[in-house]
Amino acid sequence: MLKTDLSFTPALEPVQPVTLDSFLNRTRELATHGFQPLALFGTDEKLIYALLGKPHELELFCTPFPQNLHYPSLSREFPSFQIFERELYEEYGIIPTNHPWLKSVRHPLQGPVKIEDYVFLKSDSKLIHEVGVGPVHAGVIEPGHFRFLMRGEIVEHLEIQLGYQHRDLINMLCEGPLAGKMPLVETIAGDTVIGHGTAFCRLVESLSESSPQANDIRALLLEMERVAMHLSTLSALAGDVAYIMGQNLFAALRTTVINSTLSICGSRFGKRALCVGGVNYPLNKTLIDTLKTKMQKCAVQIQSTSEAMFASSSLLSRFDDTGKISSADALRFGFTGISAKASGIAVDARADFPIWQYPDFAVQTEATGDVYARAKLRYMEIMQSLQMIQELLDQIDPSAPIQAPVKELIPDKIAVSIVEGARGRIVHIAKSKDEHSALWYRVIDPSLVNWQALSMAVAGEQISDFPLCNKSFDLSYCGSDL
Repeated sequence: MLKTDLSFTPALEPVQPVTLDSFLNRTRELATHGFQPLALFGTDEKLIYALLGKPHELELFCTPFPQNLHYPSLSREFPSFQIFERELYEEYGIIPTNHPWLKSVRHPLQGPVKIEDYVFLKSDSKLIHEVGVGPVHAGVIEPGHFRFLMRGEIVEHLEIQLGYQHRDLINMLCEGPLAGKMPLVETIAGDTVIGHGTAFCRLVESLSESSPQANDIRALLLEMERVAMHLSTLSALAGDVAYIMGQNLFAALRTTVINSTLSICGSRFGKRALCVGGVNYPLNKTLIDTLKTKMQKCAVQIQSTSEAMFASSSLLSRFDDTGKISSADALRFGFTGISAKASGIAVDARADFPIWQYPDFAVQTEATGDVYARAKLRYMEIMQSLQMIQELLDQIDPSAPIQAPVKELIPDKIAVSIVEGARGRIVHIAKSKDEHSALWYRVIDPSLVNWQALSMAVAGEQISDFPLCNKSFDLSYCGSDL
């Protein structure tokens, strides 16, 4: 039975700054003992915060900005810090000395330099040529530029440049009353409305010490979002290798799932479903019964479609051993979600930092770290989520209240909210300024750390396999461009 009546995570007292040496020593000590960086960022308080975690343990500490704006980089010893140190450099000009790849994450640091002037890695070898893809892509793909260094048809290096959609969303979350920012949060990543929305609601409820209602409906919507996103990726992967039956069937099944979300809240992507304190729409008995029937039929169809697809020898010849990520690299770089689990790393916030207790929940993994493993794992997670959905539908009480009163924020508190989205670990962390607004707010979408996995996966592969590798990770462009 899924228990959704856990109390909110208490807000934290402001952490007292420590010296830079103590900050770095503590970070290295924790990283050596299995902690991963969940966030590392600067604030206008002139403080650098580090949030590190491992299953059921979190540590948050901070240090003032270095006087000379330099500090010894952590990334050579612990590569999982590399993207956070680059972000800190980009936003505040704080230089991690000896960083192995100190480039902007989204946009150039400061001054007149434009995104078009970004300097890509080049080769002087006459055997190497460059291939540029994007930022404009066919279909509905968001803008992002991929620069390949090629030796014939083999990819020697891929550099990924994002930042074409930079919306300054982090700062907008701090303008005006925080509790009213749900419409903004729903745009962080348009296909992860429930994942980011849940993280946001839990954070505001923690800062205000409010206990939400309808956690079972929230959990239901989150698992339905996971199923829909995984089905979308399986459809795209099937289409990339001309397995048209799988492409069409998975797309149709995804439509059934998102239309079920539509029947709950009026939006196929879950917009307007959540609110601070609970949800906006109840589920009556008729709708619950309808959803149970639809999800049961979906489970049967998904199982048969997946079994047929993974029995296709032509499909397996493209999936097997393509775009591999080793378990050692997945761990070293701190990848999350399918990107890590497909390489044997059992990391999942539903088990590591649960906001709902599911006694029988087990993190599923694959060992090979290739396109096949990422595709197969999506199927496995779909079936697991559908089972959770059935249990949730059985326990939802249509007569129970769906919203609780929301109190004012408690000033000068810090809250951390962690949710497992379809792409992996979503982290929201904020500090309250007064009874209504946030002093600072940070969002770490799983794609921020996982784009590096795509670069590593295509190295040594034929460029014709790049679209297949790209879809197997299913990363968000806008989610990491905040």
